[in-house]
Amino acid sequence: MKYLFALLLLCASLHAETFVATAASGPAPDAPIQRPFRTIHNKVGFGVLAGLIAADAITTQRGLSEGMRETNPLMRPFVTRGAAGEAVGSALGFSAGVGAAYVLQRTHHYKAERITMGLMLSGESAIVGHNIAVIH
Repeated sequence: MKYLFALLLLCASLHAETFVATAASGPAPDAPIQRPFRTIHNKVGFGVLAGLIAADAITTQRGLSEGMRETNPLMRPFVTRGAAGEAVGSALGFSAGVGAAYVLQRTHHYKAERITMGLMLSGESAIVGHNIAVIH
């Protein structure tokens, strides 16, 4: 047991020494540069997405009060609980959208992040437009 502990201690100290040596030399020259997540493009996109989600919530509740029903089976349990349930469902949807963009950005998929943001905005715009057309 003493020898195993000594061997583990030796391996750990050697590993720490190589870690310090590589950390002192700086990042690798071919390492990808991490772009910031809070760019002006993302701030505006998430602001517009939040507005569209709010418009979707308002038009959905108005449609429900006029006798229509929610067609999205994932949101149906939330929107049938009134404004509080709608707020929870909208918050979950918004956080899922922001989370997806954040994961793509952290994994250096910057183009996919922008495409995903565009798809979220266009999809939510289509939903709000459809709700408004059905209500009027």
